[in-house]
Amino acid sequence: MNRQFPIYTTENECQDCYKCVRHCHCKAIRIVNARAAVIPELCVSCGECVRVCPAHAKKIRSDAARLTQFLTSGEKVYASIAPSFPGYFPGVSIQKMAGALKRLGFAGVSETALGAQLVSSSVGEYLKDVPDGVYISSACPAVVQYVRKYLPEWSDCIVPFDSPVISHCKLLRKEYGNDIKTVFIGPCAAKKLEADANPSVMNLAITFASLKKLLDSRGIHFEDVEEEAVVPYDAEEGRLYSLEGGMNDTLRDETVSEAGVRLLALSGLDRLSSVLPGISRDKIKGSKIFLEALACKNGCVNGPVMEGYSASVEVIAATDQMSSRRSSVGREVPVNIHQSYSEATVEAPKLGEEEIRKALASVGKFSREDELNCGACGYDSCREFAKALLTGKAEAPMCHNYLRKNFERTSNALIKYIPAGVVIVNDLLQVIESNRHFAELLDEGTLEVYNSLGNLDSIPISNLLPFWDIFESVLENGGEIEKFNQPLGEKIVNISVFSISVGKTAGAVIQDVTKTELQREQIAEKAKEVIRKNVLTVQQVARLFGEHIAETEILLEEIAGTYFGKREA
Repeated sequence: MNRQFPIYTTENECQDCYKCVRHCHCKAIRIVNARAAVIPELCVSCGECVRVCPAHAKKIRSDAARLTQFLTSGEKVYASIAPSFPGYFPGVSIQKMAGALKRLGFAGVSETALGAQLVSSSVGEYLKDVPDGVYISSACPAVVQYVRKYLPEWSDCIVPFDSPVISHCKLLRKEYGNDIKTVFIGPCAAKKLEADANPSVMNLAITFASLKKLLDSRGIHFEDVEEEAVVPYDAEEGRLYSLEGGMNDTLRDETVSEAGVRLLALSGLDRLSSVLPGISRDKIKGSKIFLEALACKNGCVNGPVMEGYSASVEVIAATDQMSSRRSSVGREVPVNIHQSYSEATVEAPKLGEEEIRKALASVGKFSREDELNCGACGYDSCREFAKALLTGKAEAPMCHNYLRKNFERTSNALIKYIPAGVVIVNDLLQVIESNRHFAELLDEGTLEVYNSLGNLDSIPISNLLPFWDIFESVLENGGEIEKFNQPLGEKIVNISVFSISVGKTAGAVIQDVTKTELQREQIAEKAKEVIRKNVLTVQQVARLFGEHIAETEILLEEIAGTYFGKREA
């Protein structure tokens, strides 16, 4: 577990469902001992794994402790509030938000949308003079990282400007001095990457969820605080940035249109990766394509901490009330927000065909027909899964087909070789699995059927066992019932019937104890015989001993009589 990276896994909460692997577009997840761990060098911190994790084992680094330290240090701390805040805090105005944060200890509260307006103004002027081609927005840090790592040939197409939050932090520092602390508050995990990479500009990034916990811990409620003005001034059209297509709305200007710029919007890394590779840069003539690209579906309003897709409705309603919706083109840009983006290619390990074939064979895939490509493991194909096995990102049990077959082989072997009769029945009290030992416990005809077919499937258990009602009881009530020394033809058996799935399947282990019982009876009979003989012996000894005592007594009396007779004479 790496809690230094923006996203990490709480291992003891991970339920080895592999859902994060299935949804991670970068496959930046390593499975170790059935537990998922984020691979920092592959991850772009889009937060999709956090959103989809059913066990909530994926976490976004809190940083609340560092924020508390800033607020209690005596330094001036300024907040940059993302324009998506109405989606997380419905009904809360930016002025109420400012009031709550001022009570928390912030020196000032400002809108990230101000930085967005600077970016749009710069991009609009930039697009007017560039040659035909594709240009990608720099607004979303997860997209920027994805392009640099996984589509590096498009890195030079990212417009050469800072993101809105970095631009905003530069603006705040220009207004209030470089010695202030700047903290971004929003729905995003990738902003933490920006803060980590630019600590001299943006000191910290926390999520709306972390802010809410902090406010609650301090007993600060929006309905109880006074409204405060934001600084240095209210944002306008930049508030649209959190919605898919919002940035493009701020670029709609006659001068941009006349320059031949076409504005397109894509949200979701999967859509981005399917669209860009299909574009031939050499064939784009006569137009400039600006691509507003966002990692989260429908925009930042559906960031990883946002609660449901209804957030976009809340933000649209709030933005319509707050924004004049005018273009940003032509706005003054008082700070330098130029930035360049280079390739940060993730080198895929080179794997030979023979290695891949062996990896496939290790999970029972020996031919193309065996490669189901079901995707249950989280990878798009069995070959991709094999590569993940070879690079230590995956484990064999992630293949459900392999796991099922392995389980079947193991269970079949146990059923086959266990030295007792085993039978499993369904809710119709019909046999669905049994072994040869079970057939041997029954009559010759049943054994002959088993030898011919290899099973006794679909035969009613009532046709085979006189105590079939035990199965019926276990199916209805669950649990386990044991019966000892039950007659079965000429045999004596012990039977244990147990629930496998209540109301659906029940199993039984039946052990032939005929020999054991006969031996027990023989031992008992011999013991009785010994006891009888011992009793007779004791009786004989007692009788003889009694006779001997009587004779001795008579003899002594005679001796005594003779002795006393002589003394009297």
